[in-house]
Amino acid sequence: MRYMLAILLNGIAQIEYDRNEPLDPKQTEYLDMMDTKMQLGFVVGEHHIASPGIEQKTEFVASNLYHAIKGDNEAMASAMTTYLAVRFPDLKQVKFQDDAGDVAIELIYDQPYTKQVAVQFN
Repeated sequence: MRYMLAILLNGIAQIEYDRNEPLDPKQTEYLDMMDTKMQLGFVVGEHHIASPGIEQKTEFVASNLYHAIKGDNEAMASAMTTYLAVRFPDLKQVKFQDDAGDVAIELIYDQPYTKQVAVQFN
């Protein structure tokens, strides 16, 4: 379980990524392409980030992951999750808290994810 990355929205797991699964070479190539594009800069809100640092890249990818989850874009959510899992091996959880459109993103490096278990009521 120590190789798991969990993506949670309002306390509910949306994605559980197992880092033990090997990446396809095309996925690795895609991650490299993402790095290259982000090095050229990107726009966050009304601000252009010309030379993003590691924290800015992480937040940018996490933000895109949130929008992919909310938009039911599974391919994009998978790509963003894979990027976070591979590029940040110490990242254990990404928690999104959506309170009527106000979104908080928490990146957790020091608290391993405990798999959620469904409880059935009779």
